[in-house]
Amino acid sequence: MRRICFVAAVVAGLAAAAVVIAQEPKLHYPETRTVDHTDTYHGTTVNDPYRWLEDDVRKSKDVADWVAAENKVTATYLDAIPERDAIKARITELWNYEKISAPSKQGGKYFFSRNDGLQNQSVLLVQDTLDSEPRVLLDPNTLSKDGTVALAGFIPSDDAKYAAYGIAEAGSDWNTWKVLDVASGKTLVDELKWVKFSSASWTADGKGFFYSRFPEPKSEATFQALNENQKLYYHRLGTPQADDVLVYQRPDNPKWTVGGGVSEDGRYLIISIGDGTTSRKVRVVYKDLLEPYGLPTDLIDNHDNKFGFLGNDGPVFYFVTDWNAPRKQVISIDTRNPDKKAWKTIVPESKETLEEVDLVGNLFVCGYLQDAKTVVKLYDMDGKFVRDVQFPGIGTASGFHGKRTDTETFYTFASFTTPPTTFRYDIVTGQSKLLRQAKVKFDPTAYEVKQVFYASKDGTRIPMFLAHKKGLKLDGTNPTLLYGYGGFNISLPPAFSISRVQWMEMSGVLAVANLRGGGEYGDEWHRAGTKLKKQNVFDDFIAAAEYLIKEKYTTPKKLAIQGGSNGGLLVGACLTQRPDLYGACLPAVGVMDMLRFQKFTAGRFWVDDYGASDHADEFKALYAYSPYHNLKTGTKYPATLVTTADTDDRVVPGHSFKFIARLQACQTGSAPVLARIETKAGHGAGKPTTKVIEEVADQWAFLVKNLDFKPTLMK
Repeated sequence: MRRICFVAAVVAGLAAAAVVIAQEPKLHYPETRTVDHTDTYHGTTVNDPYRWLEDDVRKSKDVADWVAAENKVTATYLDAIPERDAIKARITELWNYEKISAPSKQGGKYFFSRNDGLQNQSVLLVQDTLDSEPRVLLDPNTLSKDGTVALAGFIPSDDAKYAAYGIAEAGSDWNTWKVLDVASGKTLVDELKWVKFSSASWTADGKGFFYSRFPEPKSEATFQALNENQKLYYHRLGTPQADDVLVYQRPDNPKWTVGGGVSEDGRYLIISIGDGTTSRKVRVVYKDLLEPYGLPTDLIDNHDNKFGFLGNDGPVFYFVTDWNAPRKQVISIDTRNPDKKAWKTIVPESKETLEEVDLVGNLFVCGYLQDAKTVVKLYDMDGKFVRDVQFPGIGTASGFHGKRTDTETFYTFASFTTPPTTFRYDIVTGQSKLLRQAKVKFDPTAYEVKQVFYASKDGTRIPMFLAHKKGLKLDGTNPTLLYGYGGFNISLPPAFSISRVQWMEMSGVLAVANLRGGGEYGDEWHRAGTKLKKQNVFDDFIAAAEYLIKEKYTTPKKLAIQGGSNGGLLVGACLTQRPDLYGACLPAVGVMDMLRFQKFTAGRFWVDDYGASDHADEFKALYAYSPYHNLKTGTKYPATLVTTADTDDRVVPGHSFKFIARLQACQTGSAPVLARIETKAGHGAGKPTTKVIEEVADQWAFLVKNLDFKPTLMK
């Protein structure tokens, strides 16, 4: 069956009443109806002619019919590209390699996930030793026929007798949590619903765990309503969810988030209260679990900074924080004397950005970014430097989890041309031992990776990674894919991706720009790309494109830009601001209506980065770059393939629906502007392998045709 399942039959006459575009093959865009809807923001009237496309596709027949019509046009176009089948065949071959995660140790057992190559979902396994035969614990592929049910979390109890696990259906952020008996592999009767943005944290006795959930939404608004009033509960094994104990809530501030975790010694419950945005600034409350009737105690009573709990020595708590350290530091707070004057710096702020910290084997394992590349340093409990972790090259290392009593930990190293490689790290000796390396059917020695720096519009120095085949000629003829994100303090270090490997194998140049708004250089770098300064991010990306052209890597007609989610906004904004600069655009699950994003599901969390149209100055900035609102009639826009999914409840698909409808109405050039709308898929997490491969094949085929190049297709 083709990858796009049509939601419903197209209404009679819809395809006939189409706008004919002069294009080979000839495209007939659906004639999308408009409505006379306006909103007034701070004295400015704003038209919203496609407001009706915000309706939930599962509830509105009109929207479902429109989706089917758009998908039909797109499928016809993509199916006619001669190279598509060969592209799909090759990426399927590349994807078909065994993928095994780094193990996680708990209760003397090792847990890990494995995918034999083309399974839609990875399978969870357990083994008693690293050398013993593993056994299957949970296979999500058995939970649905089409692979659209995914594992959303797995947390064993301290003794590894039980494990709480979450499942997500059709890519939704809503999770249902259940409990597994590890010895038998049987799922118990426990079932917890309406869990979102939460994990589970077991009490030391293994009889239950803490988790957070939202109130059950009204059925008609399950996938669109704002997520508010999150509460922390305790669930005791074998009891119904209705009997779960409410531990903490903040009805005075319904937008705040509430999460809880038990300290490793089992003594304390650490409650983190988020400020309702993705800034992760938190208040910290703790409760002594040995005092069943004791009340939670405030430790940090404001949202001025970020605090991540690392561990404790009795009443002394350790945190990673940006308090007095924009690039973060590790501090200790003695709960018996919590005054700020008594806080102690353990690992001071460095010139590199501190991304991750774990407390393993009584060492702080600190992961830094040095110009977007991983550096890992170890410090003892007093903050004394112990050693660096040595890596096999420039890339990204992830993992290093464990407990205070562990003498081993595990990490995975990867880069643009280095497949994921898993190591066991000996905490005592500092030696890394290779456990396994992914065996992908390509030759990594045929490619080169380098880092360059270029100047943005205001002169800011921006780093960018470039990866391509060795011996590349700088003659401006190379098809080039420029990728970016630039938001929410999220960094883009070197990463391995099968789709990117295929792009380079097809003779494409890969460029990944580390834009402001990300976390590469700490909080100041992040804030330089937020709210009234968000235009800096687009300027950085445009400057990256101009650099690639100036240095003769490519030309505008051979240059494509790509990004997802906040990166979809990035592509949408740059498309509207500089349509002359690109040959093709691939915005995925993007935030395209910057005036209304905060009114749906998780959108309210983003106001710390974007601002909100409720405020006059922020409205002015948002309106100036909002992709949906800045499309102009009579403009020749580059070839564009918008991708989204009908069950995306993170960035609701109405953003992409409205954007592509308006883009099709405004387009006067001959380049195709299409929407590929996946069904039974969400924002991206948990997407089945079959759907991922289909989508990548479509995107690469679209670029082959519209950047007009002959790809090298391996057999």
